[in-house]
Amino acid sequence: MGKFLAALLVGCGVLAGAGMYYLQVYHYYVDVTDQVTDIRLTPAAGGDPVPIGAQDLSAIDADSSPIRFRACFTTDASLDQLTADYAAYPEAEPLNAPGWFDCFDAREIGEALEAGTARAFLGTRDITWGIDRVVAVLPDGRGVVWHQINPCGEVVFDGQPLPDGCPPPPESD
Repeated sequence: MGKFLAALLVGCGVLAGAGMYYLQVYHYYVDVTDQVTDIRLTPAAGGDPVPIGAQDLSAIDADSSPIRFRACFTTDASLDQLTADYAAYPEAEPLNAPGWFDCFDAREIGEALEAGTARAFLGTRDITWGIDRVVAVLPDGRGVVWHQINPCGEVVFDGQPLPDGCPPPPESD
C-alpha cells in the first residue's frame, strides 16, 4: 500500500509540473501578428511614435501579463539612420521568449546590445502604465520587440511611493 501511495504522489507531482509547464510556455500565448501592423519608434525630438517600415512581422502576446509581448521583424533602415532619428532605450534588457518562438533570442540580443552591435530604441513609453515597448535592431536589419517594466512601474509595482516625474498610475477598480 505504501508503494502505491508513493507512486500516486509522484505521479500527481509529475502531472502538476507538466501542466504548469504547458500553461506557462504554450497555453497563454497567442499569435497576434495580424494585430501588429507596423513597428513604431519614438522620435529623438519627442512626439508620438512613428512607423519605421517593418517587414516579415511575427508577434505573440498573452493576457496573463503585460510583459509577455514579443515580436520579430526585419527593416531596411540602417542602424545609423535609426540612431540619428529615434530615442535610445539605454536600460534595455531583453526578456526570454518561449523556445518555440525561435525568431526571438534574448541571449543573442542582450549580448549584441552589450557589445554595441545592436541598438535599443523606445517604441512606446507607457504602452500600459509602467510598461514600455522596447525595440532592438541588429546590424543585419533583424529586429525584436518586447515590453519592459520602466523605472516608474518598477518602483510602484514594488509597493513604493511614486517618484517625481512619473505620471500617476491609473485608478484601480
